[in-house]
Amino acid sequence: MKLTARECRILAAALGDKPTTVIPVARLIQGRCASYASGPLTKPLAALVVSDYAPEEPFAYGSDAGAVWSLLKAVDGWACVDAPSQLAEPLGRLIEAEDGAPVQYYADLYHALLKPVERHFNRYARRLTLSDAPLIKSAPAEVQGDGYKTPEAMLTDGVAAGAVVEGRLVAIAHTYAETERHADIGVSTLEPWRGRGFATAAASLAAQEIQARGKTPVWSCGADNAASLRVAQKLGFEEVDQRTYVIPASRR
Repeated sequence: MKLTARECRILAAALGDKPTTVIPVARLIQGRCASYASGPLTKPLAALVVSDYAPEEPFAYGSDAGAVWSLLKAVDGWACVDAPSQLAEPLGRLIEAEDGAPVQYYADLYHALLKPVERHFNRYARRLTLSDAPLIKSAPAEVQGDGYKTPEAMLTDGVAAGAVVEGRLVAIAHTYAETERHADIGVSTLEPWRGRGFATAAASLAAQEIQARGKTPVWSCGADNAASLRVAQKLGFEEVDQRTYVIPASRR
């Protein structure tokens, strides 16, 4: 069943405030998702959180692969599902049996910054403030950030830093989602400006501010995203958990 706003808040509390739940819990609380569940909300057999910002990649939770698959079959537009690793293969086998097409698996790694961030300076990198909203709006979509309704909301409700070269924003690091205890950092650099330390310096500034606010920075990325993992390592992030993308060939 699709959950009401009140039920979304109950599900958010059931999922808990952990590195692996920052994004779905934030979306449930914000009302920026569609969510579905079977069984009691306080301990669901299955739950799906379909974020407004990435509806093609719903998050799955629960203990019953069959119940998760039943929910997925009622949802349109998804291409893969981010599931607990112990549920990934049972879910994949169900999908393969019904779709008649193979399933691939892809590790989704979660890191947390459990010590003061390693500081990295770059003369082009700085914190972004509300006065930088026009700069963000005029930048390519790749470095505008997301997770908030507007750039102004990202700058006032969240944390953002970026690299500004000759009056242009070429890299950004920002809070993509926040809960009471954690903040997930999203990072992007325009292709011509990569390899210059902009992402590392901007993310260092963002993480400093997140820690100053009493929250733990979180970094999530795919297992083969070497560039992202290098930045996380430079900043001092430690891998703390893992989930698995289940990717049906029939949906690619």
